Amino acid sequence: MQKADRGDFSLRVCDGIGAFTQEEWSSLGGTSHSSPDYNPFLSHAFLSSLEDSGCVARRAGWLPQFLRLEDDGGALVGAIPCYLKSHSQGEYVFDHGWADAFERAGGRYYPKLQASIPFTPATGPRLLVNRNWNAIAARIALANGLRQLTNQLGISSAHSTFVDDDDLPAFKGAGFLHRIDQQFHFLNEGYASYDEFLETLASRKRKALKRERREALANDIRIERLTGDQITTAVWDDFFAFYMDTGSRKWGRPYLNRQFYKLIGERMADDIMLVMAGRDGRYIAGAINFIGSDRLFGRHWGCIEDHRFLHFEVCYHQAIDFAIERKLSVVEAGAQGEHKLARGYVPVTTNSVHYIAHEGLRRAIDDFLNRERTDVALMEEILNHHAPFKKSEH
Repeated sequence: MQKADRGDFSLRVCDGIGAFTQEEWSSLGGTSHSSPDYNPFLSHAFLSSLEDSGCVARRAGWLPQFLRLEDDGGALVGAIPCYLKSHSQGEYVFDHGWADAFERAGGRYYPKLQASIPFTPATGPRLLVNRNWNAIAARIALANGLRQLTNQLGISSAHSTFVDDDDLPAFKGAGFLHRIDQQFHFLNEGYASYDEFLETLASRKRKALKRERREALANDIRIERLTGDQITTAVWDDFFAFYMDTGSRKWGRPYLNRQFYKLIGERMADDIMLVMAGRDGRYIAGAINFIGSDRLFGRHWGCIEDHRFLHFEVCYHQAIDFAIERKLSVVEAGAQGEHKLARGYVPVTTNSVHYIAHEGLRRAIDDFLNRERTDVALMEEILNHHAPFKKSEH
């Protein structure tokens, strides 16, 4: 473990979530059900399942290097989930072009540090602070510690993706460059039902979605939403088969294994909602969602039969239904996908931050990000213009 003094704090680099007890980790904001802003991807259960299943490990190119911020008595003040990476896979914020350019110029881009949740394009805090400590001071110490560690290791860069707005000032103050992108989220305006939501759409769009949902259930397809102990081993087996089939075609090699799903099924089943589609006595498609205190996070989908509109029903419409029923404020539908706009999801800005140690590379990336931010803002304006809502209301 490396150690660096930060005023009244000390910062240690640990080899994963195992360096924290569950009680310690749950004292950090957003990590437990007692937090008003609970994020299931920050939970000890989720992060330990990634490690215990081997999905994140040195051989996978994700070596855990968690930062642990302590006071003079060794009590936990804050932490950063962080990984030393030998590639840029499973991040959903793309820096392959930066790596190629730096290596063509004779530099070495990998390894790099990645402060994020592996394989998870969901916004949340990355500078995790004990609820009993001053959040601003702890965030500053953590962000500066991440920069310091990058320099001590002599590596090219440190990155934090899908960063919460509250973390941005500390990262910027520590010299990280700010990057923006877009996702599509459903914003629940207190709708009592899906039909009430539909009434906010333009008539043509409303009719199209009603027809789409009817046609998705043609051929005697049924939909089930499963949580908790409703998700049996057999259901997990079926879902994993869908994930592997679709993931193999989409990515070449899926990131997650069956052991991971076994572990989250044991450790956090009440935080999971599976949408499963069945026909002729068997499941044919499914999507996994994770439930936070105020939002639903849509993640993977897969199928073994192709049916028109079924993907939209399983991944997007059912998530909206569930959010309205549970009175959740937001559905995050994962990375990219402008087709979500027609289903009532709106463009939302996402943030990432990047510390680039090499001055020349830093200048080039800074210039690129300045131009990219203009393009992203323009795209958001165009997308909002084409949103399906009644123009008088949105």
